[in-house]
Amino acid sequence: MSQLALRGRRVLVTRAAHQAGKLSDGLRALGAEPVEVPVLEIGPPASFAPLDAALRQLSSYHWLILTSANTVRAVMDRVRLLAVPVGGARVAAVGAATARAAADAGLRVALVPEAYVAESLVESLAAQVSGHRLLLARAEVARDVIPDALRTAGAIVDVVDAYRNAMPAGAPEQLQRVLAEGIDAATFTSSSSVTHLADAAQAAGLLWPFTGVKAVSIGPITSATLREQGWEPAAEAKPYDIAGLVAAVARVLAQPGVSRSGSVQ
Repeated sequence: MSQLALRGRRVLVTRAAHQAGKLSDGLRALGAEPVEVPVLEIGPPASFAPLDAALRQLSSYHWLILTSANTVRAVMDRVRLLAVPVGGARVAAVGAATARAAADAGLRVALVPEAYVAESLVESLAAQVSGHRLLLARAEVARDVIPDALRTAGAIVDVVDAYRNAMPAGAPEQLQRVLAEGIDAATFTSSSSVTHLADAAQAAGLLWPFTGVKAVSIGPITSATLREQGWEPAAEAKPYDIAGLVAAVARVLAQPGVSRSGSVQ
């Protein structure tokens, strides 16, 4: 594929502001103009009490499951504040980025699934968790794919909220302005990015899904959420990571017949 295969394309990046860089850089390297409208910002959960209580007894768990780099940061912030040891439980990370964040924080990661999705993590753990206690730290209002499947495999799973995804106050107005200028594709890196963008569109009085705009998803769970929201993904990343997402955008927008600024000829 040409180095500037996406020249002139405008691609919506919905990640939290502190996480958008890698995706935007990847799109820019192919000539695209990344248009950043953060629809997520990271905040504290409604209460830290369940997380703190679990971390104080972390040694009683066989596994600590970390679902994102945001989870790692939130958990380690509480670990440092509480001054609790983290050496007891084995750590499972849902993907490479989460594993890197955990390693950078001083955690020893024992398991990273081959595919960076919840189902692959469950598949990797299922055969070895029957009767074991697992601690799953995640965002508030996250899907129950992982805990439900692990309980079916016989594990005892405690789920605690480590952080909360909130929509930035200025997102609806910013989104309205960006769509008026035209975009060719919208990228989605999580189910929360889908639901928050839909909420921002509703708040801005915008038609959903966006007419003539290609939705590109990072993986199956995000794709399922897009479909639930009435937007069929034009492509899904493989592998399920940022590099795969950039490649998926390139596949979609380099197709013959896809015109500039979101309309299809």
